Amino acid sequence: MILRILFSVIRDRMFKGKAIVLIGPRQVGKTTLVKLCINDSDYLFIDGDDPEVRGLLTNAGKSVLERIMGQKKIVFIDEAQRIPNVGLLAKIIIDQISDVQVMISGSSALDINNATQESLTGRKFEFNLMPISWEEFEGDIGFLDAERQLEERLIFGMYPDVINNRSDAALVLKNLTESYLYKDVLSISGIRKPDLLDKLLKALALQMGSEVSYNELANLLEVDKATVARYIDLLEKTFIVFKLSSFSGNQRNEIKFNRKIYFYDNGIRNMLINNLNPLDVRSDKGALWENFLIAERIKYQHYHLRNTQNYFWRNIQKQKIDFVESKDGTITAYEFKWKGKGKKLPPAFLKGYEAQGHVIDRENFRSFVMP
Repeated sequence: MILRILFSVIRDRMFKGKAIVLIGPRQVGKTTLVKLCINDSDYLFIDGDDPEVRGLLTNAGKSVLERIMGQKKIVFIDEAQRIPNVGLLAKIIIDQISDVQVMISGSSALDINNATQESLTGRKFEFNLMPISWEEFEGDIGFLDAERQLEERLIFGMYPDVINNRSDAALVLKNLTESYLYKDVLSISGIRKPDLLDKLLKALALQMGSEVSYNELANLLEVDKATVARYIDLLEKTFIVFKLSSFSGNQRNEIKFNRKIYFYDNGIRNMLINNLNPLDVRSDKGALWENFLIAERIKYQHYHLRNTQNYFWRNIQKQKIDFVESKDGTITAYEFKWKGKGKKLPPAFLKGYEAQGHVIDRENFRSFVMP
C-alpha cells in the first residue's frame, strides 16, 4: 500500500472539535486512508451505500445517534453523500456528544458540499484525495523504479489499481473508466443524457491543453452553452476534469476570459479516446506531459496546504505561458517541454509582473511536482 501524504495531515487534525471531510473520486483510496488513520481505535463504520443504514439514520436525533454509537469515540461515515441530512447528523454529534471524532468521505464535491455546507460551517476540515501523486509514488518504489515507469504513467495514469496491476493495466483502466464515468458520475450528478456526457468528455479529451470555447462545444454537441457549462461543472465536482482560467493583470493585450480544461488523470483521458499507444508514437506527447505536470502540481499544492491560484497566460500576439502560479503576491511562470533546451519564456510577461520563469522538462520535473 502506498502511504498517502494526507495521512499525517489528517492525523494531526483529529479530535480538534471538527469533522474531517475527505472528498475524491471512487477508487483513489479514500476509505483505505481513513481506516488507516483510525485503525488503532475502536470506531463505528457507517456505509452510506447500505439502504438499511440510510433508513436508520433518516431523521435521527441525539438519542438515536447515542444508541447507534454506543461507546465509540470515532464515527466514520463512508459515501456520505447518499445519507439524507448527513451534515445535520454530523453537527449533532459534534455539538451535543462530547469527545467524538466524525470522519466523512464521499465521491462528489457537489453532494457533500450541499449536504454539509450550512450545517458544518466552521466545524470541518476538508481535504481532496486524488489519484496517487508522483511524490507518493516515488516515495514508495524509489527513484530508479519510478524513473523507469514515467512514460508508462503518462499513458496509464496514477490510479492505485492501475499502478498495482501493471500487467492488466488496460483492462483495469477500462473497467474503472466505464464504472466510474458511466455509472457513478451519472448516478451522483443526475445527468440524464449519457450520450451527451460521452461526447463532451471525448471532445474535452481531444482538446486537452488547448483553450476551450463553450460556444464551439455547444455547436458541436447541438445543445445550448448553459448545458455545456453545467455538465463541465458537474465533471469538475466529480473530479474528472479541472479548469484553468487565463491570467490577466494590467496589460491591455492580454486574453482575459478564456479557459483550459485538464484531466485529473492521464489514464482516464487516454481511455476516453481509446488511445493507450506508447509515448514515442503519439502526436499528443506535449499535451500528455502538460496535463501530467499540472495535475501533479495541483496535488502537491493541496496536500502540502499551499494557498495558491493557478492560471495560464496568453496575449493577442500569441505569446503564451503554460502555467502561472500566484502565491502571496509572487508570480511564477512555467513552460513545459518534454525536452526543454533552448526554450524561453516571454520577456514581456516576466518584466511586466516581476515574475520568475522556469522551463520544466524531462530532466528537472521533480523540482516542480515534489519540491
